[in-house]
Amino acid sequence: MPSFAAPDGTELAYHVMGEGEPLLCLPGGPMRASGYLGALGGLAQRRRLITLDLRGTGDSGTPADPATYRCDRQVADVEALRAHLGLDRVDLLAHSAAGDLALLYAARHPRRLRTLTLITARARALGIDFTEEHRREAAALRAAEPWFDAAYDAYERVRAGTAADADWDAIAPFFYGRWDAAAQAHAATEVAQTHEEAAERYASAGAFAPDAARAGLAGLDAPVLLLAGELDSGPLPRVAEDIAKLLPRAELVVQPGAGHYPWLDDPQRFTRTVATFLERGPAGAAV
Repeated sequence: MPSFAAPDGTELAYHVMGEGEPLLCLPGGPMRASGYLGALGGLAQRRRLITLDLRGTGDSGTPADPATYRCDRQVADVEALRAHLGLDRVDLLAHSAAGDLALLYAARHPRRLRTLTLITARARALGIDFTEEHRREAAALRAAEPWFDAAYDAYERVRAGTAADADWDAIAPFFYGRWDAAAQAHAATEVAQTHEEAAERYASAGAFAPDAARAGLAGLDAPVLLLAGELDSGPLPRVAEDIAKLLPRAELVVQPGAGHYPWLDDPQRFTRTVATFLERGPAGAAV
């Protein structure tokens, strides 16, 4: 398993899959091992995926100081991986909660980015979050699904703070465009892959300074792709549009019928969208 030392000495592991130009991939969760990304719907057939296990997850080591699980303090880990790989500039992809990490990296190291791909990504780093109203709006789109009534009742218990473990399992369909066997198998891996203590610290007090991050990204020259799922609540497509407006060379693509894991819902469409963006590279025009 390839690895490298973070600036604080923590040994961090990464996984390599596929052929072609490297694409650095940051997993969300937050603090979920990168294995859930898989081959990103076949993207590994077009690019060499380098998926980082964030500190304390997957095959990476546990840091001596748990405070370093905070999102902003992991920016140095991403930069250390870039240097370890000997890349002058990187194509960086981030999913879900890792959107915050990627945005902070872009703000701190804008000249190290060739492109930035944000997949159903958070932007708390920019002061944009997802609300209860957003989640209810997206949930309403699934009212005709056979699992909806039981899942929505479980969601209400989660929201009220009275949920049992079974309720957390029951709401999983909301995160997938299709609640089929592949989605169910994918969802079943989440608990084992997630470092709960690290997840609680990831967005803890001090992690984000939105004004500073927005200022740091105001002159970002790298093209940015934001891919949102039509059925996803985090972010809703209209919230993703708000995020795109804060990035100078951003384009938004909404994948029809997709939830929070669009590479599972329509692998071919997902791969085509991301690969086309990456092939345009820095010359790609903003939308």
